[in-house]
Amino acid sequence: MTLLSIKSRSLALLCLSQVAVLSLWFSASAVAPSLAKEFALSGGDVALLSSSVQAGFVLGCLISAALGLADRTDPRLLYAICAVAGALANFAFLHVEPGTSLSIFLRLLTGAVIAGVYPVGMKIAMSWAKGDAGMLVGMLVGSLMIGSASPHIIAYWGDVDWRAVLSATSIISAVGGLSVMLVAIGPNFAKSPKFKLGLAFEALTNKPIRLANFGYFGHMWEVYAMWTWIVLYLGASFEVSGIDNPGKWASLVAFFTLAAGAPGSIWGGRIADKVGRTLMTSVVLAASGTCSLIIGPLFGGPVFLVVLVAILWGATVSPDSAQFSTAVGELSKPENRGTMLTMQTAIGFSLALVSVQLMPHWIALVGWHWAFTPLVAGPIFGIISMLRLRRLPQSRQLASGRR
Repeated sequence: MTLLSIKSRSLALLCLSQVAVLSLWFSASAVAPSLAKEFALSGGDVALLSSSVQAGFVLGCLISAALGLADRTDPRLLYAICAVAGALANFAFLHVEPGTSLSIFLRLLTGAVIAGVYPVGMKIAMSWAKGDAGMLVGMLVGSLMIGSASPHIIAYWGDVDWRAVLSATSIISAVGGLSVMLVAIGPNFAKSPKFKLGLAFEALTNKPIRLANFGYFGHMWEVYAMWTWIVLYLGASFEVSGIDNPGKWASLVAFFTLAAGAPGSIWGGRIADKVGRTLMTSVVLAASGTCSLIIGPLFGGPVFLVVLVAILWGATVSPDSAQFSTAVGELSKPENRGTMLTMQTAIGFSLALVSVQLMPHWIALVGWHWAFTPLVAGPIFGIISMLRLRRLPQSRQLASGRR
């Protein structure tokens, strides 16, 4: 078997594994309506079940980055152990009452161990990079897009048996996690020789890496708030427009909106590999930021136009994510790459938690017409950061010298 065929097989298997394991993240969101109905959970209880996964993920990333786990171990073994641990925590959720402290802890634990999967998967993918790092990481992020969209299509179908969903995702995750042991590590892999206290802080003290991270942070300010609130915006807009079953149609459109980011991430990676990461990310940030300003005033307007802008936003809000991660990977030493990516992810998701939680207060104040306006601050900050990075000589390390 040639090296190219080993690379293709390994990356395909890695992407499938990521989709399988990340189903743990979105399983609670997918069955939230069923849980709320059966256990009389409040909106706050349901939100806590979802946000606790994200909070756990941030905590797990911080611990992993501080200890340098992604760089000091066989990444496949770390990935597999964390995936199986997540599957067990997800399965244990079946045997506790949703809304209790124990159920919240299990969702927190699920998020924490996923920190050993998503950033680690990016390090494995980049070990195969040869002028195509952007596309490789884009494939993994595209897998995340599909997982993110899945709860909306389940909501469109109607009530589902939450026990069956959680059981299935637990099995799928365990199998998917173990399958990563069949993935080969590429020739660009390097393991950190020893533990170095404070290494994770290079994500902020190293200027080129810091600017690439700043671009990612601006992106994260926008993307998760958009993903979380777009379905509610669509439902309210469709209701004003007089559409029957507005919530159902909002779920369907939200699915396509989020899923549009999957092909965008892959093709965005190909483009970034050819024209440069700083240029590609700046253009995409400008496009998504423009959509965040346009979609609010369209509230209650022509359905076709609302749907078109929503899907366009979904297609442009995601593709830059992989390129920020790729940029950090290219600017980092190979033996420190896993730690840098994990630290980037931890801070980015922390910011996302803030913007998601601030949104309902802003919406209550100004209504849906200006609901998404504050999100444009993220793209603006990201563009400034990437253009500053482009002026540094170290930017020649990006995209084979294309910056």
